[in-house]
Amino acid sequence: MNQDANFYIAFASVSLFALVLSAYTVVRMWNQWIDLKRTELHQYQDGNTHRSPSTMSRIEVADLKERVRKLEAIAAGIDI
Repeated sequence: MNQDANFYIAFASVSLFALVLSAYTVVRMWNQWIDLKRTELHQYQDGNTHRSPSTMSRIEVADLKERVRKLEAIAAGIDI
């Protein structure tokens, strides 16, 4: 009977430790994410993120728009 009690106490202690460690890790990650977003916000307010889109990204967007147009035509039954 004493061994059962010791097992449950040890199991509860390890479980509590794991829960506290997990909570601590989540709080640290949350704080780091908030710091990242705060840094991004400061960069945006300072005007450092105003970059023009690159040529490749414009080509990719145009390609995606063309694909969507073709898919819409196929869905509507229009022959292109």
